[in-house]
Amino acid sequence: MPSLQIDDDAVVWSVPRSEISERLSDEPLVIVMHGRGSHENDLPSLFPLLPSGVVYASLRAPISGASYGLGGWTWFPLDVPDGPAPADVSAAAHAVLHWVDRVEAEFGAPAALAALGFSQGGMMSIQLLREAPYRFAAAVDLSGVAAGGSVPGDEVLAARRPPLFWGRDVDDPIIAASGVAHTQTWAPSHFSVTAREYAGIAHSISPSELDDVAAFLREVLPLDVADQVPSELGD
Repeated sequence: MPSLQIDDDAVVWSVPRSEISERLSDEPLVIVMHGRGSHENDLPSLFPLLPSGVVYASLRAPISGASYGLGGWTWFPLDVPDGPAPADVSAAAHAVLHWVDRVEAEFGAPAALAALGFSQGGMMSIQLLREAPYRFAAAVDLSGVAAGGSVPGDEVLAARRPPLFWGRDVDDPIIAASGVAHTQTWAPSHFSVTAREYAGIAHSISPSELDDVAAFLREVLPLDVADQVPSELGD
Protein backbone atom coordinates (compact mmCIF):
# COMPACT_ATOMS: atom_id res chain seq x y z
CA MET A 1 0.00 0.00 0.00
CA PRO A 2 1.25 3.54 -0.78
CA SER A 3 2.28 5.66 2.18
CA LEU A 4 -0.80 6.95 4.00
CA GLN A 5 -1.33 10.58 4.95
CA ILE A 6 -3.85 12.46 7.03
CA ASP A 7 -5.55 15.31 5.17
CA ASP A 8 -4.63 18.40 7.22
CA ASP A 9 -7.42 20.41 5.61
CA ALA A 10 -10.06 17.88 6.69
CA VAL A 11 -9.27 18.05 10.42
CA VAL A 12 -12.14 19.35 12.56
CA TRP A 13 -10.75 21.32 15.49
CA SER A 14 -12.63 22.18 18.68
CA VAL A 15 -11.13 25.68 18.68
CA PRO A 16 -10.56 28.29 15.96
CA ARG A 17 -7.34 27.77 14.06
CA SER A 18 -6.15 31.19 15.22
CA GLU A 19 -6.27 29.97 18.84
CA ILE A 20 -4.55 26.60 18.44
CA SER A 21 -1.00 27.74 19.29
CA GLU A 22 -2.06 29.62 22.40
CA ARG A 23 -4.31 26.83 23.61
CA LEU A 24 -1.76 24.06 23.05
CA SER A 25 0.87 25.97 25.02
CA ASP A 26 -0.83 24.86 28.24
CA GLU A 27 -3.66 22.49 27.26
CA PRO A 28 -3.67 18.82 26.21
CA LEU A 29 -4.51 17.70 22.69
CA VAL A 30 -6.87 14.75 22.26
CA ILE A 31 -6.81 13.12 18.82
CA VAL A 32 -10.30 11.84 17.89
CA MET A 33 -10.76 9.06 15.32
CA HIS A 34 -14.00 7.81 13.75
CA GLY A 35 -14.99 4.30 12.79
CA ARG A 36 -15.11 2.44 9.48
CA GLY A 37 -17.10 4.12 6.74
CA SER A 38 -17.51 7.35 8.68
CA HIS A 39 -15.77 10.72 8.51
CA GLU A 40 -14.20 13.54 10.47
CA ASN A 41 -17.55 15.25 11.14
CA ASP A 42 -19.01 12.24 12.95
CA LEU A 43 -17.57 12.70 16.46
CA PRO A 44 -17.10 16.47 16.97
CA SER A 45 -20.64 16.61 18.39
CA LEU A 46 -19.10 14.91 21.44
CA PHE A 47 -16.63 17.73 22.10
CA PRO A 48 -19.01 19.78 24.32
CA LEU A 49 -19.66 16.66 26.42
CA LEU A 50 -15.96 16.12 27.15
CA PRO A 51 -13.76 18.14 29.54
CA SER A 52 -13.04 21.78 28.83
CA GLY A 53 -9.49 23.02 28.91
CA VAL A 54 -8.64 20.52 26.17
CA VAL A 55 -8.10 20.92 22.42
CA TYR A 56 -9.81 18.20 20.38
CA ALA A 57 -8.97 17.37 16.77
CA SER A 58 -11.12 14.96 14.75
CA LEU A 59 -9.22 13.35 11.88
CA ARG A 60 -10.40 11.82 8.62
CA ALA A 61 -9.12 8.29 8.02
CA PRO A 62 -6.72 8.16 5.06
CA ILE A 63 -8.39 5.46 2.90
CA SER A 64 -11.58 6.08 0.91
CA GLY A 65 -14.32 3.55 1.57
CA ALA A 66 -15.56 3.82 -2.03
CA SER A 67 -13.54 0.88 -3.32
CA TYR A 68 -15.10 -1.27 -0.58
CA GLY A 69 -18.66 -0.22 -1.38
CA LEU A 70 -18.80 2.21 1.54
CA GLY A 71 -19.26 5.90 1.92
CA GLY A 72 -16.84 7.73 4.15
CA TRP A 73 -13.35 6.61 5.04
CA THR A 74 -11.51 3.73 6.64
CA TRP A 75 -8.27 3.46 8.58
CA PHE A 76 -7.32 0.05 7.17
CA PRO A 77 -8.00 -1.96 4.00
CA LEU A 78 -11.20 -3.98 4.36
CA ASP A 79 -10.32 -6.91 2.10
CA VAL A 80 -8.02 -8.67 4.60
CA PRO A 81 -9.47 -11.94 5.96
CA ASP A 82 -9.89 -12.11 9.76
CA GLY A 83 -9.45 -8.39 10.32
CA PRO A 84 -6.77 -5.80 9.56
CA ALA A 85 -3.19 -6.92 9.05
CA PRO A 86 -0.87 -5.62 11.79
CA ALA A 87 1.24 -3.86 9.15
CA ASP A 88 -1.82 -1.96 7.90
CA VAL A 89 -2.73 -0.83 11.42
CA SER A 90 0.84 0.30 11.96
CA ALA A 91 0.82 2.24 8.67
CA ALA A 92 -2.34 4.10 9.68
CA ALA A 93 -0.90 4.90 13.10
CA HIS A 94 2.26 6.30 11.56
CA ALA A 95 0.16 8.52 9.30
CA VAL A 96 -1.37 10.02 12.45
CA LEU A 97 2.02 10.37 14.12
CA HIS A 98 3.33 12.26 11.09
CA TRP A 99 0.28 14.53 11.36
CA VAL A 100 1.16 15.19 15.01
CA ASP A 101 4.68 16.10 13.88
CA ARG A 102 3.22 18.68 11.49
CA VAL A 103 0.91 20.07 14.17
CA GLU A 104 3.77 20.49 16.62
CA ALA A 105 5.95 22.11 13.98
CA GLU A 106 3.22 24.65 13.15
CA PHE A 107 1.54 25.25 16.52
CA GLY A 108 3.94 23.94 19.16
CA ALA A 109 3.76 20.84 21.32
CA PRO A 110 0.66 20.38 23.51
CA ALA A 111 0.81 20.12 27.28
CA ALA A 112 -0.05 16.42 26.85
CA LEU A 113 -1.30 14.13 24.10
CA ALA A 114 -4.05 11.50 24.21
CA ALA A 115 -5.98 9.42 21.68
CA LEU A 116 -9.72 8.68 21.56
CA GLY A 117 -11.45 6.55 18.98
CA PHE A 118 -14.60 4.60 18.16
CA SER A 119 -14.54 1.10 16.61
CA GLN A 120 -11.67 1.17 14.06
CA GLY A 121 -10.70 4.46 15.67
CA GLY A 122 -10.58 2.71 19.03
CA MET A 123 -8.08 0.22 17.65
CA MET A 124 -6.13 3.22 16.37
CA SER A 125 -6.08 4.84 19.82
CA ILE A 126 -4.40 1.75 21.26
CA GLN A 127 -2.06 1.39 18.29
CA LEU A 128 -0.81 4.96 18.59
CA LEU A 129 0.46 4.24 22.09
CA ARG A 130 2.00 0.99 20.89
CA GLU A 131 3.91 2.83 18.14
CA ALA A 132 4.89 5.86 20.27
CA PRO A 133 4.54 4.82 23.93
CA TYR A 134 6.49 7.78 25.33
CA ARG A 135 4.48 10.34 23.39
CA PHE A 136 0.98 9.72 24.72
CA ALA A 137 -0.50 10.15 28.18
CA ALA A 138 -3.59 7.97 27.69
CA ALA A 139 -5.95 6.26 25.26
CA VAL A 140 -9.73 5.85 25.02
CA ASP A 141 -11.10 2.88 23.05
CA LEU A 142 -14.86 2.90 22.49
CA SER A 143 -16.29 -0.28 20.95
CA GLY A 144 -12.93 -1.32 19.55
CA VAL A 145 -10.23 -3.89 20.20
CA ALA A 146 -6.45 -4.13 20.10
CA ALA A 147 -4.76 -5.15 16.86
CA GLY A 148 -2.81 -8.37 16.67
CA GLY A 149 0.89 -8.75 16.10
CA SER A 150 3.66 -7.06 18.03
CA VAL A 151 5.57 -3.79 17.72
CA PRO A 152 8.75 -2.62 19.47
CA GLY A 153 6.75 -0.22 21.64
CA ASP A 154 4.87 -3.08 23.30
CA GLU A 155 7.79 -3.72 25.63
CA VAL A 156 7.79 -0.08 26.75
CA LEU A 157 4.01 -0.16 27.25
CA ALA A 158 4.31 -3.25 29.43
CA ALA A 159 6.74 -1.34 31.65
CA ARG A 160 4.86 2.00 31.65
CA ARG A 161 1.23 0.74 31.77
CA PRO A 162 -0.34 4.06 30.69
CA PRO A 163 -4.07 4.52 31.36
CA LEU A 164 -6.56 3.04 28.88
CA PHE A 165 -10.34 3.44 28.99
CA TRP A 166 -12.13 0.58 27.22
CA GLY A 167 -15.89 0.86 26.88
CA ARG A 168 -18.18 -1.56 25.07
CA ASP A 169 -21.40 -3.55 25.07
CA VAL A 170 -20.81 -7.26 25.74
CA ASP A 171 -23.43 -7.94 23.05
CA ASP A 172 -21.87 -5.63 20.46
CA PRO A 173 -22.87 -7.23 17.13
CA ILE A 174 -19.91 -5.77 15.21
CA ILE A 175 -16.81 -6.57 17.26
CA ALA A 176 -15.52 -10.11 16.77
CA ALA A 177 -15.43 -12.23 19.92
CA SER A 178 -11.85 -13.22 19.11
CA GLY A 179 -10.80 -9.56 19.13
CA VAL A 180 -12.49 -8.99 22.49
CA ALA A 181 -10.82 -12.08 23.97
CA HIS A 182 -7.43 -10.98 22.68
CA THR A 183 -7.87 -7.48 24.12
CA GLN A 184 -9.04 -8.80 27.48
CA THR A 185 -5.82 -10.79 27.74
CA TRP A 186 -3.37 -8.41 26.08
CA ALA A 187 -4.44 -4.97 27.29
CA PRO A 188 -4.04 -5.47 31.08
CA SER A 189 -0.43 -6.55 30.55
CA HIS A 190 0.34 -3.32 28.67
CA PHE A 191 -2.04 -0.69 30.10
CA SER A 192 -3.68 0.33 33.35
CA VAL A 193 -7.15 -0.52 32.07
CA THR A 194 -10.41 1.08 33.10
CA ALA A 195 -12.93 -1.32 31.53
CA ARG A 196 -16.63 -0.46 31.45
CA GLU A 197 -19.57 -2.35 29.95
CA TYR A 198 -22.78 -0.67 28.76
CA ALA A 199 -25.62 -3.07 28.20
CA GLY A 200 -27.93 -2.32 25.32
CA ILE A 201 -25.83 0.23 23.43
CA ALA A 202 -24.78 -2.32 20.75
CA HIS A 203 -22.14 -0.68 18.54
CA SER A 204 -22.56 2.92 19.66
CA ILE A 205 -21.68 5.45 22.35
CA SER A 206 -24.07 6.20 25.21
CA PRO A 207 -24.43 9.31 27.40
CA SER A 208 -23.39 7.35 30.49
CA GLU A 209 -20.29 6.12 28.65
CA LEU A 210 -19.40 9.70 27.73
CA ASP A 211 -19.77 10.71 31.38
CA ASP A 212 -17.27 8.00 32.30
CA VAL A 213 -14.90 9.03 29.50
CA ALA A 214 -15.04 12.65 30.67
CA ALA A 215 -14.22 11.59 34.24
CA PHE A 216 -11.36 9.42 32.94
CA LEU A 217 -9.86 12.28 30.92
CA ARG A 218 -10.10 14.65 33.89
CA GLU A 219 -8.16 12.12 35.93
CA VAL A 220 -5.39 11.31 33.47
CA LEU A 221 -4.77 14.65 31.72
CA PRO A 222 -3.15 17.77 33.20
CA LEU A 223 -6.30 19.86 33.53
CA ASP A 224 -7.09 22.84 35.73
CA VAL A 225 -9.49 21.21 38.20
CA ALA A 226 -11.15 24.54 38.98
CA ASP A 227 -12.19 24.86 35.35
CA GLN A 228 -13.97 21.51 35.51
CA VAL A 229 -16.38 22.47 38.32
CA PRO A 230 -19.94 22.88 36.95
CA SER A 231 -20.94 26.55 37.02
CA GLU A 232 -23.92 25.92 39.29
CA LEU A 233 -21.55 24.47 41.89
CA GLY A 234 -18.98 27.21 41.53
CA ASP A 235 -21.39 30.04 42.37
